[in-house]
Amino acid sequence: MSEAAETRESYDEDEQSSDLNRAVGKQVRLLRERAGFTQRELGDRLGYGEDLISSLERGRRTPQREFLEASDELLAAGGLLKATIEDVEKAKAKARVRHPAWFRDYARLESSAVEINFFSTLAPPGLLQTEDFIRTLLNGRQPLLSEETIEQRVASRLARQEILTRWPPPMVTAVIDESVLRRKLGGRKVRHGQLEHLLRLGQLRNITLQVLPLECEENSGVDGPFVLLTPKGKPQVGYLEVQGAGRLITDPEQVRILAARYGSIRAQALTPGETLGLVEDLLGE
Repeated sequence: MSEAAETRESYDEDEQSSDLNRAVGKQVRLLRERAGFTQRELGDRLGYGEDLISSLERGRRTPQREFLEASDELLAAGGLLKATIEDVEKAKAKARVRHPAWFRDYARLESSAVEINFFSTLAPPGLLQTEDFIRTLLNGRQPLLSEETIEQRVASRLARQEILTRWPPPMVTAVIDESVLRRKLGGRKVRHGQLEHLLRLGQLRNITLQVLPLECEENSGVDGPFVLLTPKGKPQVGYLEVQGAGRLITDPEQVRILAARYGSIRAQALTPGETLGLVEDLLGE
């Protein structure tokens, strides 16, 4: 197959998947409204966040089998949503997530990760970001990204987050600099939604959140953010990203240094309980 034909086929598959997601999302919205639920209420009943329900109803995310089955029962859909599961899963299998070239090696390893450790100093880790926050970051890029590129990257980042809901999920720890939580990117609504999202994620069994406080007198992370990732059946690797360029660290000694550094950073950070308390305080401001 020629490169042009392959690109065309990929585009057609993406369009078909998006159309199906939008159609299923409209069904969910109509059934939800018929049942008298708000997006928040439906999310609370099913164990999902309001932002996720919103994304699904707009066709921004691919609904999972578990969501369709539970929604069908709760909304008394009579099998309407369950009937879409086979088509949704086939479309998902065909869809090709498009990452920037410099990010693809990391994304491939992340998709099979059994453990991921983040140290973040500029924004919450991509796996933990809301759709609105992702869009805020991409809209602020210089030089400007096209609307098409923004939509592709939003969809790709949201698709990556699906590893958090698979079984078994990867074990995730994240140390986030306090300045990240206090920065008002996107305005009050976007920041509030992101903080609420972190609060929900921090209560999951496979996710541990910690904040490195601004008043910390020692900081082992002054050299910048990084990721430690362990793919299934493979050695741990490191990942660095800055100014639109990514670098995988595979040398065992360099990975060991990053791991030791991460251990020090976690020791200097707030406990998970203290972290969730801080997030709740920031939400109340």
